[in-house]
Amino acid sequence: MTIPAQSWVEVAATSHFSLRNIPFGIISTTRNSTPRPATVIGDYAFDLFEFSRGGGFVRSEFKDTQVFEQPTLNAFAALGRQAQRTVRSYLQKVLTRDGLYADILEHNSALRAGVLVNLAAVKMHLPFQIGDYTDFFVGRNHAYNCGVIFRGPENALNPNYYHVPVGYHGRASSIVVSGTDLKRPCGQILEDPTAKVKRPVFQPSKKLDYELEFAAFIGKENRLGERVPIDEAEEYIFGFVVMNDWSARDIQAWEYVPLGPFTAKNFGTSISAWVVTPDALEAFRTKPIVRPPEAGDVMPYLSEKREDSVYDVKLEIDYMTAEGDEALISTSSTKHLLFSFPQLIAHHTVSGCNLRVGDLLASGTISGEDLSSVGSLLEKSQAGKKDIVIGNSARKFLQDGDGVKFRACADDGLGLGLVGFGEVSGRILKAEF
Repeated sequence: MTIPAQSWVEVAATSHFSLRNIPFGIISTTRNSTPRPATVIGDYAFDLFEFSRGGGFVRSEFKDTQVFEQPTLNAFAALGRQAQRTVRSYLQKVLTRDGLYADILEHNSALRAGVLVNLAAVKMHLPFQIGDYTDFFVGRNHAYNCGVIFRGPENALNPNYYHVPVGYHGRASSIVVSGTDLKRPCGQILEDPTAKVKRPVFQPSKKLDYELEFAAFIGKENRLGERVPIDEAEEYIFGFVVMNDWSARDIQAWEYVPLGPFTAKNFGTSISAWVVTPDALEAFRTKPIVRPPEAGDVMPYLSEKREDSVYDVKLEIDYMTAEGDEALISTSSTKHLLFSFPQLIAHHTVSGCNLRVGDLLASGTISGEDLSSVGSLLEKSQAGKKDIVIGNSARKFLQDGDGVKFRACADDGLGLGLVGFGEVSGRILKAEF
């Protein structure tokens, strides 16, 4: 697809919401408090409900505009990838300066007044009604770093790691949109792992952490008992968000054997508000992490035809302390994945599990190859052995009042516009103990 070079909407050169992007989200405003679908361009939300109601789609092939009357993106996503592409392409044309459809909005001040809303006046909501949430563990560098911390370099990765996309089912009900504050969780903690008699105490987590992740919303269903073939799996993806998988490391250490994370994770998971489509990321494809020769090839049901099956989206982590200090403490990329999202879908359904529209699949923590690019405090502080300096403050794990902000953006340097995700942010409140 040829991306229009210039929008008639003022878009700063550094804006992550360019004409190339056209992500989808759910907004409300003081003028209309009902949540509804929107896209975003520059510093403006583009109200798809108002646009549709005002006849904005009159010259589009897309006729199922009733989906923009819904409070989530589920109905829109269920129409399939072709419907998504049709809407995205049409909106790009509508927003092109002096373009083919300039009369629709650019030269229609009455409709424009209702459709474009400054982002400062917009409240964002969860983009989907999320039925199920699965968190994988396919950020190889993070998995290795954590394995070294807990088991040493010789046993850092379990024997299954290069063969199966390891994952677990998380809690969908506690997924929140960016900007939502979360209370510090309480739980059972083993204060002295070396004690002969191991008895936990109940207290607020002292080792609260963030985890930088990338996640995909499902936009197509498969029937129960039906596998999704690897070469068809990409058509099941509606779009991507950035995710913070908040984790209570001390609670997790006690509870995760033998079935994995539970209350250490289910108190809250944060996602960015705007869902970026796969088409917007097509130019940023790259190869996943190289598998070691001794691991061999993946099984046939995970074998992809194309090699550039992951994306190179730049990631940043800002840390804000309760004392008011702020610093960029990590930069990474979504390219640091061992398995692609089509492989995650193929594996998720290999047993016949049925995915549903609005399901969320996450990558697991994404880390680069050194401490400047790790995606968690567990790695950054070496499990609490090293202070992380943020201005005049020092941290090993999150303290009450601290906040974290993740940002993600793709840029090919060709001047065609950035593809950004906005941010996913949250602050930790004192526990109710």
